[in-house]
Amino acid sequence: MSKKTSELDSYEQFMRRFLECQRGLLRYVMCFVPNVHDARDIVQNTAIALWKKHELFDPSEPFMPWACRFALNETRLFMRTNERWKHFLDDETVAALAGRREEMADELDERRIHLRECLRKLPKDQRLVVEGYYFEDLSVEQLAESSRRSVDAIYKSLQRIRMALMKCVQRRLSFTLGVE
Repeated sequence: MSKKTSELDSYEQFMRRFLECQRGLLRYVMCFVPNVHDARDIVQNTAIALWKKHELFDPSEPFMPWACRFALNETRLFMRTNERWKHFLDDETVAALAGRREEMADELDERRIHLRECLRKLPKDQRLVVEGYYFEDLSVEQLAESSRRSVDAIYKSLQRIRMALMKCVQRRLSFTLGVE
């Protein structure tokens, strides 16, 4: 096999692994940096850092924990160098949050599965508001305009939908655990 073919295979394997965990990395980073645009920048920087060190990755190990360590370092760097976030969380707090998130990974995954199911059960108009706001990054103003509703009505709708989703997830968790 030529060196060029080997490099292409290596790049392809890296991209497959990264793309499989990209959304999870974004969720991970958003535990520390709640601004989605900043979090996406951090994930992009993480991808670059991962690629630079991809030869150190052991393919017999899971990729996500390895990538999360890079994401945590990129998050710390971002917070130290970005004026807006410089005093938000110190390194010790970020490390504590990262450890706590790792401890809760299974529970968070279960909640995410239930949330996905609860989202599917929403009426179409409510689901479109949630998807627009959270997945398509549409502003409340854009949602109001496209649905011909007031901005205030969208805010109230989002609040009611969040409460309904929270109750749905809690019910499903209680049912799963056999608690009534």
